[in-house]
Amino acid sequence: MKRREFLVGAVAGTAALSLPLALSRYAVAAGPEPKLLTIVRRTIEVNGKAASVFGLQQPDGSVGLRYRADDAFNLLLRNATAEPTIIHWHGLTPPWPSDGVADAPLPLMAANSERAFDFPVGRPGTYWMHAHTLQEQALLAAPLIVADPADDGRDEQEVVILLHDFSFKTPEELLAGLVPAATASEPMSGMDMDHGAHGSMDMSAGGATMDLNDIEYDAYLANDRTLDNPEIVAVERSGRVRLRLINGATATAFTIDTGELEGELIAVDGQAIEPIKGRRFPLSMGQRVDIRLELPDEAKSFPILALREGSPHRTGIILRPVGAEVTKVAMQGTEAGPVLDLVLESELRSLAPLAERTADKSFAMTLNGDMTAYKWGLGLDQPILADLGDRIEIKMTNMTMMAHPMHLHGHHFQVVAIDGRRFAGAVRDTVLVPPQRSVTIAVEADNQGQWAFHCHHLYHMAAGMMSTFGYRV
Repeated sequence: MKRREFLVGAVAGTAALSLPLALSRYAVAAGPEPKLLTIVRRTIEVNGKAASVFGLQQPDGSVGLRYRADDAFNLLLRNATAEPTIIHWHGLTPPWPSDGVADAPLPLMAANSERAFDFPVGRPGTYWMHAHTLQEQALLAAPLIVADPADDGRDEQEVVILLHDFSFKTPEELLAGLVPAATASEPMSGMDMDHGAHGSMDMSAGGATMDLNDIEYDAYLANDRTLDNPEIVAVERSGRVRLRLINGATATAFTIDTGELEGELIAVDGQAIEPIKGRRFPLSMGQRVDIRLELPDEAKSFPILALREGSPHRTGIILRPVGAEVTKVAMQGTEAGPVLDLVLESELRSLAPLAERTADKSFAMTLNGDMTAYKWGLGLDQPILADLGDRIEIKMTNMTMMAHPMHLHGHHFQVVAIDGRRFAGAVRDTVLVPPQRSVTIAVEADNQGQWAFHCHHLYHMAAGMMSTFGYRV
């Protein structure tokens, strides 16, 4: 099987058996001229070297997409590359045929082909789009912002930051390199093993080891740039800034560090929460955070950094008020970035929670893996099959020594328990399940299809950590 097609089997097997007739005939409603978005090959500079990567661009060269809540998505996607691919609209809740997973139900887009989409864009929020293939590693990703008309009168500057991890190796080389690295006779203790290194830490007195990073990347990017040549964003003194941060990295978790500026976390995964103030905010793969900043009346620049988990590597941008000088920020700090946990998750409260209701169906999912063989999986007590209108609860228990950001397509869910402790948490689409912990989510079964449900660590997903949230037909 070609590596770029690794996701076909996991979802398509179920999909082929139960594709509803209403979804099997994919059509786009007539309407106004659609937006055009083109998948391209482009060249960027990383560490002083040219790198060939993918991109998602509008005709004027702008990156990504921007809509207003309840707009029609109405898009023509053009693949101008020589490779087949498919794009997932991460965080949106389209009809299943528009979701963007190979053969679930639509096939990969052929080279030099087009595909049309038209559905209500839905809720406002910070979303993104990315290849649902290994091409995601090669920067085939971009922001997808849905603005809230209620914010039209707000005196606030928006700054969108897409984070990524970058390697000069191909994604196929990185994935292939993980297995021999993991089966080496030496214990995995953070040794540099040529893009297969496993940073680790002692988890307990019993000596259990938590593996933090599967891959040692060549660079960490914020809007395609390293801190050697960061994006510098002009801002106003005493102004208000809304950061929309997207962790588009394939295998790297970060902590967002606002430095001298106290931030106010106002949304996770595009969904509004009761604001929480702080200076550091965890951000696992696939997740997004919106942070509001109040700038002082000073001619001083402010770095906004993303600290790599368990490592001193970092990336970010610089906010530069009028008249301020920019001081160089090193690509490595003096301390390792924090290890992500569930402390903040346990404090998050949605501004629009699900209605209180007893679950119609409950499922238990075990996150499992074999680090030596580099095989990962999602064990279920029974297949997830919902009836339209059900309230579904899924308890995810991580039995491995790596954290797994779990993402459900086509829905938003609410975090309702951590380690069995019930509470009404955030509404989101991607939640971190750390080692030896459990997280329970509640989902309204309101979008028929056979939806991908997977770890958003690209190489865990490629090695089997993917299942299906299905509907009876």
